[in-house]
Amino acid sequence: QVQLAESGGGLVQAGGSLRLSCAASGRTFSIHTMGWFRQAPGKAREFVAAISWSGGDTNYADSVKGRFTISRDNAKNTVYLQMNSLKPEDTAVYYCGVRLGLGVGGLVSDYNYWGQGTQVTVSS
Repeated sequence: QVQLAESGGGLVQAGGSLRLSCAASGRTFSIHTMGWFRQAPGKAREFVAAISWSGGDTNYADSVKGRFTISRDNAKNTVYLQMNSLKPEDTAVYYCGVRLGLGVGGLVSDYNYWGQGTQVTVSS
């Protein structure tokens, strides 16, 4: 089992920045990839970014490329999502996910564990 705890969400004006954190605990040695997803009201959960735990491979959704950066701190078992130039359409609950299998893809079904989510609201 892997437990995840997200933090860092909040309310920000368009053009502003936020940094989300996701701390992993439990069987962290089994993690291959950690990712961020988001879900807006009435919409399906969608991929945002992912990073491999050992090699630093990353993957981003086209909608966030150039604005968001995913990074990790292995010593702290923590992954971060730095979000800059935020837009109202970035408003959603952001979830951290863990993938035990290889790859940094963005399919929701490939992720094995999820956090509770943190709300990000961007006002116009």
